[in-house]
Amino acid sequence: MKISEIKRQSLQSLKGNWGLVVLLSFIMFIMYFIFPNIVNIILSGGYNEWHNQEDTTTTQDIVDIFITILQIPLSIGVCWFYLSLVRDDNPKISSVFSIYSNGKTSIKVIGASILQGIFVFLWSLLLIIPGIIKSISYSQTFYILRDHPEYTILEAISESRRKMVGYKWKYFLLGLSFIGWGILCLFTLGIGLLWLTPYISTSMATFYKQVINSQDADTSEVNQ
Repeated sequence: MKISEIKRQSLQSLKGNWGLVVLLSFIMFIMYFIFPNIVNIILSGGYNEWHNQEDTTTTQDIVDIFITILQIPLSIGVCWFYLSLVRDDNPKISSVFSIYSNGKTSIKVIGASILQGIFVFLWSLLLIIPGIIKSISYSQTFYILRDHPEYTILEAISESRRKMVGYKWKYFLLGLSFIGWGILCLFTLGIGLLWLTPYISTSMATFYKQVINSQDADTSEVNQ
């Protein structure tokens, strides 16, 4: 499983879908950056008050935390969108928001995200490297929850750790391979991220697809 092949397959999945994924990136930009600022402007009493305030109020801090938590299912919905894309399931943007229609699923992914964050933080207390390694080990958790909604949070995290044995360095290098594109996006005032973000997300979903396929193939050979 070469990184170049993963990226080639990702571009193949994006072929004919660039308009859709760029629109999704733009919507996510609004949801993650524009919407929270609008809420803060309203809570501040207007744009001038918001622009000139030096410290946020307690109410603003509480609302910001609430919004951040509410955005977790949305980010997972985006991950699942790209997983469907690489599987040729023809996902729609509306599917990203459909995750909120299932309260149990929303609560589970929020809990998984928080628990992952705690685990990574605790490992980072030792040294930064163990924290990075563990974050990579847990990276497939939400894809696994998509394929196995019956799993508990800890089962999904443990399964991610198991599946990433022997693949962590490859995953790290895959992420590292986009640094050059990220630097180029700085010269476009961030506009290039509307294209780069889908490319990265599709590559990560393709990575998961390839890991699953290779491990399933190995299991089949053993069973035979």
